[in-house]
Amino acid sequence: MTANLEEQKKGKYILIRDRDGEDSELGLFYKPLPCFGCGIGWFSFLLGFVFPLAWYIATFLYLINYYRRDPRERSGLAASAIAALIFSVALVITVLVLVFSGR
Repeated sequence: MTANLEEQKKGKYILIRDRDGEDSELGLFYKPLPCFGCGIGWFSFLLGFVFPLAWYIATFLYLINYYRRDPRERSGLAASAIAALIFSVALVITVLVLVFSGR
């Protein structure tokens, strides 16, 4: 343990161990991401262009800090949250234009 602290102070990288107690040399993030290897966030981002509800589900996961289980998910979940925001604003503007255009 003290050797790891000394290496950390020297600026060397420390291997992050798996939660299961496995002593693998590859560390915690060797396991592939779910959803075809691209992660839930990016999969939801891509799926959201067909089913926008996927963006809102990913936004909910982002807001409840789902990415703490695996930090590699954070960027995809954030992208889905931004896409959900843009979609919501566009939807509100479209509805307001249709309502007030006199149709």
